[in-house]
Amino acid sequence: MAQGAIFRLLILLTVASTSFSQSIIQTWPPKQALLASDGISGHRKIPNDLYCESWRFTVETNDAGIWTRVPARCVGYVKEYMTGDKYSADSEAVADDSLAYAKTVELSGDGKDAWIFDIDETLLSNVPYYTSHGFGSEISDEDSFDNWVDMAEAPAIPASLRLYKELEELGFTIILLTGRTEVQRKATELNLQNAGYSNWERLILRANSDHDKTATIYKSERRKQLEDEGYKIHGNSGDQWSDQMGFAVAKRSFKLPNPIYVIA
Repeated sequence: MAQGAIFRLLILLTVASTSFSQSIIQTWPPKQALLASDGISGHRKIPNDLYCESWRFTVETNDAGIWTRVPARCVGYVKEYMTGDKYSADSEAVADDSLAYAKTVELSGDGKDAWIFDIDETLLSNVPYYTSHGFGSEISDEDSFDNWVDMAEAPAIPASLRLYKELEELGFTIILLTGRTEVQRKATELNLQNAGYSNWERLILRANSDHDKTATIYKSERRKQLEDEGYKIHGNSGDQWSDQMGFAVAKRSFKLPNPIYVIA
């Protein structure tokens, strides 16, 4: 009798344990119903705003690598970001960090203490162009963008203009290093001047011999030439990782936000 009771007790415990385990397992299907492949989280389906914020984070940290266009579900997010207070605040934060570092640099006074700036999405904003071209959702159209550059109407990024002028006052030599080509020199100079920039030491644009080079190689080579001329590159501001990576890099590099496009 005792053995029979014990046997029945074991059966009850086994059934209870099995039911309890199944009840735990059954809590997962509702959660897994939230799962869907989205390229960022692997399988988690998350709200658009949260997804796009995470996507932008991977872009800015270069975790996303080379990508061709803004995800369709994030076009509205990118538009709101680039035209709203968040982009302005992020740009101001980068300018503040840059200036804080610049104030710690002991300048030699020989005119060779350089700060390098990229131009597009660094000094000048092409948001007016991308407003009519999908905020990064369209494949890049070089002819269309070149026509926009020739108009010389890109506005200054306020935070960058402030940084530019304060670096001038501190005594840095300003050098502009852009992926634009030599044929765009006149339009670029006019645009910069109209936007409030002046007194740069040098404006370096791609020559014909640079056309087949990646941005990283091209800009690295130009920085090396500057170093060979005796310049000390204390700071480098750009919206692309290719503005800052490679060789002959600055002592400090500062990346501005850009979730619209990537240049290798």
